[in-house]
Order: sequence, then structure tokens, then C-alpha cells
Amino acid sequence: MKLYNSLTHQLEEFVPRVQNKVGMYSCGPTVYWNQHIGHMYAYVQWDILVRFLRYQGNEVTWAMNVTDVGHLTSDADTGEDKMEKGAKRENLSVWDVAQKYIAQFEDSLKLLNIVQPDKLMRATDYIDEQIKIAQKINDNGFAYETRKGLVFDTSKFQDYSKFANLKLDKQKKRVDVTDDPEKKYPWDFYLWAKDDKHIMKWDSPWGVGYPGWHLECTAMSTLALGETFDIHTGGIDHIGVHHTNEIAQGVGAFGQNTANYWLHNAWLLGKGGEKMSKSLGNFITIQELVEKGYNPMALRYLFLTSHYRKGLNFTLDALNAATTALNKLRDGVLQNKVQTARKNLSPEKLSRVDDLRTRFEDALANDLNTPQALAVVWEMMKSNIASIDKYELALSFDEVLGLNLSSEKSLQKLPNDLNEMALKREELRKAGNFIEADKVRKEIEKAGYKIRDNANKSIVDKQ
Repeated sequence: MKLYNSLTHQLEEFVPRVQNKVGMYSCGPTVYWNQHIGHMYAYVQWDILVRFLRYQGNEVTWAMNVTDVGHLTSDADTGEDKMEKGAKRENLSVWDVAQKYIAQFEDSLKLLNIVQPDKLMRATDYIDEQIKIAQKINDNGFAYETRKGLVFDTSKFQDYSKFANLKLDKQKKRVDVTDDPEKKYPWDFYLWAKDDKHIMKWDSPWGVGYPGWHLECTAMSTLALGETFDIHTGGIDHIGVHHTNEIAQGVGAFGQNTANYWLHNAWLLGKGGEKMSKSLGNFITIQELVEKGYNPMALRYLFLTSHYRKGLNFTLDALNAATTALNKLRDGVLQNKVQTARKNLSPEKLSRVDDLRTRFEDALANDLNTPQALAVVWEMMKSNIASIDKYELALSFDEVLGLNLSSEKSLQKLPNDLNEMALKREELRKAGNFIEADKVRKEIEKAGYKIRDNANKSIVDKQ
């Protein structure tokens, strides 16, 4: 398997530290608001990686953080704390805000059939561990104290700018935000912020306050996976600040980078081709799509048509096309399920089955090329191999794709009246009353839906 490693800026053979065992950490949500489908695009991609590693026979431990303290509105230690901002917006306590949006995130994971991380770690549950890491960094001479907190001294880490190719000499200090005048350099960052007025606050060797946002990932990833682990994932927006600072913390605490492979997904773009984000207001949640009648598996299918490093431009037209494609794929899988008896296959057809499986695996082993893997699935469905082999291959592939291809449920949540009309039409067709059944079909089409008949059932889709 080859993965693009942001650490070396090249495609590399993936070799786990321990054979057949993989430790993987993903930067998780900041739970001050809903996680939109732009966030979930990333987690679907890393879910595919976890599934494929397990498909290959590896034992995978997937850890993920939940940020419920310390993430300021600016990643560079400035602005308002996001949790406090969320609490003011909703007139709730910061703890209630966190609980509300953790539940929304976990619901989003379930709706998109993302495997539950083995360790979903909430930052406020690991304050002591974060203080210990900060103390270790300080003891090793990589930090200094100001009146505002304990600050990481980036001048002590000569390769600080290397990961993101930062041009520190060209960076300018912002004058529109309150900063710490005692910092040696503007890009030095807090390990611990002193603030006895902060709602979420704890005692520390440096005074009452709260941990810097970057500290939680170093503390929790190494606690869950060890001081050095295999894979660290996140969005491309994490490269310049958050992951750069995590790498610095790893060197400061342990004398080494904590992860061997750093993987980054591109963005899901919203209206106008802009990054989907809360600040721009161009986002939608998976729950809102479900309310509109879409099945989450159609969104998952749409995500898989794009390579994780290229991103995707989301539109409802694209989602409708994905719904149609996935309906067709499911229909084909169910049709092949009917024929369960395997006939004697010629050597050529046996070889074809092995070739399809190999090419599906090769596509994913090439830096998670999900579009190519889907192309192999469609080629398999159109091939002349036995129906039972098509069905079994589809279900095998779906262990990685996670599209619930064996499900017989419709991909659309129909309004009750249309659902009743569809059932009535099926009864009329079974009774041989095709004239009346066709009248019902026309009524369904007038409502903006189309109906497709296959060997097993009728399926209603949005037009």
C-alpha cells in the first residue's frame, strides 16, 4: 500500500511500526456547533482507510479527539474560545453545548456508516495528561513562561517551518487582535493559557487556565497509541498551524515526531466553489439532507467518487446523480442475489474473478483511489462472471466501501402519500391491472418522482 505522506511530500510505501498492527489518529470535531457534511467528507475518507487496512488483515486502533475546550476562533492563539462562543449563541452552558454537538457528531457517524473510532477522546477528560506533556516540554527546554501563559519556544526547534514550508521571515503580526507582547515570535504558541475568567479552567503549575488547542492532540494521541505511532490524519487546513505545532510538541516532549505518516484531505466545496464552512454559512448537515428525503448512503457514494486529496464540489444535482447511480448498483446486487447456485466456471471466468478482486484492492492500495475502486465495481457488475460471484464480490468490496449494498431499503424517504401510492401500484401490477397501475405511476411522476421496476420490487426516486 502506498500513501501520500505530507511529512516527506511524496507517495510512500506504507510500513506499520509493528507488522499487521496499525495505530491511527484523526483530528476530530470541535463541538461548539453542528458538524456539517464538509467535516464528514474527511471522516468518510479516513473510515475507508481504516476499513481497507482491516480488510488487508491488519489490527487497527483508531483514536480521535473531541475538542471541547481551548480552540480559539483563530488557530493562532487569538480570538474568542469557540466553546464559549457557542454557549453564548445558544444560551447554554459550555458543557451542555459540548454534549449537544457530540451527540450530533456521533449521529452523523452512524448515518454515514462510519465505523466508530476505537477511542473517541474528549479533551476535558484528559487535562492532567495535557499538563504532564506541557511540563515535559518545559523541562526539556522548549518553552518559556509569560504573564499570559506557558509558550512553546519555536526557536528551539530548527525544523519548525519545514513541515508546511512556512516562510517565517515573511509572516506579519496581526494588529487587529489581542496577542501576547511577551512572546519571542508571533508564531510561538501556547501550551497553557492563564485565564482565571475563562469558564472552563483548571489549576496548573503555571496558574489557573486552560490548555492550548494543539496540546490535546499530542497528549491524547500518544496516550492512546504510544509516543510514536503510524498514521495521523486531518484536513489540509491543519498543515500550516495545528499539525506544525503538534510536530513541534512531539519533538519537545519526546525528541521525535509522533507520527510516521501524515495524511491530509482536501476540502468539500460549497456554493460558489468556496470551502464549506460555518463562517461562510454555506454548509448543510447530513441530518438536514435526510430531512429533505436523501439517504446518507447516496452522500457517502458521492464522496467516494472523489479522491481524498482532490476534494469535491458539492451540489444537490451531484447528490441526485449519486442517488441514481447507487440505486442502480443496489438493484444489480439484489438481482444477482437471487441466483445463489454457482455453475462450473471456466478457467477464464475464474481468472476474471481474481483479476477484479486484485484490481479493486490495487486501486485502494494506491493512496486510497476510491474513484478507481468504484470503476472496478461497475466493471464487475457488467461482466459475464456468475451472478453469485458478482453478489459475493460486491459484498466483499462493500466491507471497505461501506455502502450497504445488500440493503433492500429504498434510498429515498418518501412522503407517506407517495409511499402509499407506490404500494398500491405494486398491488395493482401483481393483480394484472396494468392500466390502473400506470395511472398511479403518472400521479407519482407528477409529484416529481420516477418509479423503476426490477425483478424484486419497485423503487421510487426523485427526478
